[in-house]
Amino acid sequence: MNKEQFIALGLTEDLADKAAAASGDELKGFVPKARFDEVNTSKKTAEDSLKERDKQLDELSKTAGASEELKAQITKLQGENTAAKEKYEADLKELTLTNAIKTGLAGQVHDEALAAGLIDKTKLVIDGDKIVGLEEQIKGLKESKGFLFKTEDPNPNPNPKPPGFVVGGGGNPTPPATTTSLKDAIAARIQAQS
Repeated sequence: MNKEQFIALGLTEDLADKAAAASGDELKGFVPKARFDEVNTSKKTAEDSLKERDKQLDELSKTAGASEELKAQITKLQGENTAAKEKYEADLKELTLTNAIKTGLAGQVHDEALAAGLIDKTKLVIDGDKIVGLEEQIKGLKESKGFLFKTEDPNPNPNPKPPGFVVGGGGNPTPPATTTSLKDAIAARIQAQS
């Protein structure tokens, strides 16, 4: 708004000057509507043009017009991506089988690494969360190489007595059934001497 518009609203000349100056400062950053519409239209036209060019480039790359060098590079990259995917899947399968074998042998063998090395991974098949063929191979190992597996003692003795002679220990920990008191033993000894 300008000074005359503020005076028409009923402000004094002094206040109208101040209000007009404040309004002018406030409107310095604003773009006129006509300029905004012009820039906005130009932007939309550029975006549409860019989309059209992208579409043309895609069609051009699909046709035989693409250079042989570019085609060779694309083919090479596709081959590398396929090889990387196959390597990832093979590594994932190897890790899954190794973990399943170690889990299947846990607590059953003396040396997990040695026993796991005897399992033929090529005969194992991953079926969801199960590993088909693992139990059969573990059972076969128990029969052929039983020394690798821990034996289960049917009557475990929590305090086994070590075999052989124990110095300073043992003896007869329970006193004989007919015991006498110290007083009676001394009295019997004195009577036997007299």
